[in-house]
Amino acid sequence: MSDAGSDGPKISVIGSNMMDLITYMERMPHPGETIEAPDFELGFGGKGANQAVAAAQLGADVTMVTRVGDDMFGDEVIENFTSYGIDTSHIEKVADESSGVAPIFVDQTGENRIFIIKGANDHLLPGVVENSEKLIAESDMILLQLEIPLETVYRAIELAEKHDTISLLNPAPMQPDLSMDRLGGLDYFIPNESELSTFTGKDLDGLNSEKLRNAADTLISADIKNVIITLGAEGSYLVKEEEDKIIPAPDVDPVDTTGAGDAFIGSLAYFRHSYNLSRALKLANRYAALTTTRRGTQKSYFTGEEFRAKTDLTK
Repeated sequence: MSDAGSDGPKISVIGSNMMDLITYMERMPHPGETIEAPDFELGFGGKGANQAVAAAQLGADVTMVTRVGDDMFGDEVIENFTSYGIDTSHIEKVADESSGVAPIFVDQTGENRIFIIKGANDHLLPGVVENSEKLIAESDMILLQLEIPLETVYRAIELAEKHDTISLLNPAPMQPDLSMDRLGGLDYFIPNESELSTFTGKDLDGLNSEKLRNAADTLISADIKNVIITLGAEGSYLVKEEEDKIIPAPDVDPVDTTGAGDAFIGSLAYFRHSYNLSRALKLANRYAALTTTRRGTQKSYFTGEEFRAKTDLTK
């Protein structure tokens, strides 16, 4: 049971939903080889949906703007959002289209490999965002990702800036056509190291802060206010015009890292409403790390009560 409905921030997620088809395996098969996998799970996912659920679990007032197919998964996806207390009034079915699906393969170390088939998510067009302008204007923050058309992302950023609503873009999966010129005014740009390297064309190697800073400066100069680079188990690296710092993550024993990046984004959106950015990042690092100690994606996300039981929010 989530803490949704409390006096948390009003967050609108404009993004994707997927049905996760998760295979737990000892190794990937070689070409032409068939092997037996020890376990399989069917779950709800998609980067937008995951971020919405994480924020709602902690207590945010969340609205999801997305599209589902008219197949067997469409109603289930909507019902799943409702079960977390997420507003589904901006979700519609697309006729004669499948819902998005994501085959996921998780190895013995908890690392994952993911394919996505967008399906109805490709029908989340700029006109949908324009029809949701009032929602954007009334939100404290909007969350965006790249499993939907790029023009929709650009239009959402424009409308958020128009109404002084905080905007956050998680550029995943990275799209080669993503234009830096269209991201001016964005409040938060949150890539991982690989996505930042691809987007800026700069070679990076982990915690080399000088190289990370140089790559991030390319974005800061394009009028993006904050760049936060997620570094997995190493934590996150904040870059803004006047400062940069690494925020370390806690040590945990992961069993499944699927959805941890989305847990970080959704929880950061929630914590940023009440804490300064450095503190919010520290809490988001901890929240994301804890989710890796559970199997699955959305079902691994802690409620606010569960998280507070494991975390001293005053430190």
